[in-house]
Amino acid sequence: MPHYIAFLRGINLGKRRPEMAGLRRLFTQLKFTDVATFIASGNIIFASKTADRRKLETQIQDHLEESLGYAVDTFVRTRAEVAAVAAFRPFAEADLANPAHTVHAGFLQEALTPAQHRGLLACRTDVDEFCVNGREYYWLCRIKSNESKAWTSPAMRALKLPTSSMRNVTTVRKLAALYPAPGA
Repeated sequence: MPHYIAFLRGINLGKRRPEMAGLRRLFTQLKFTDVATFIASGNIIFASKTADRRKLETQIQDHLEESLGYAVDTFVRTRAEVAAVAAFRPFAEADLANPAHTVHAGFLQEALTPAQHRGLLACRTDVDEFCVNGREYYWLCRIKSNESKAWTSPAMRALKLPTSSMRNVTTVRKLAALYPAPGA
């Protein structure tokens, strides 16, 4: 049976603070098995007979909106895909090794268009750098991420990127280590 990790956008922000036990219950209601949560930020591990990722994303989004009363963008990856994100080295080794820098992975439902891809890379600054790989983008921030102006810049806003859910790559690596792909 395929094993997945769902990244839920906006969980534990503002008034969106569902109990993790409640989220597990909602996933179980969808007939998913081996349901677990990882830290209280919308990372749900599960197994499903369904192999169609888009169908899973839609099914989860619809059920969460009906149950919670608000839309929850959902980004589903296989455990193998999460392992690949965790292993990917998108920036120079010196940047990746610097403890003052953070790297975030952004999960998308579909790959960016070539124009969006080029536009995101063009939003690079002295402190912010971007990389795109498949249905993920990576953001290197050389200052505190909450101090970065990259996401509020006119160029970034003009891109009108699709919704995504970002995770610190450290979190993604922990997920990949704790919930490896079957057979890994």
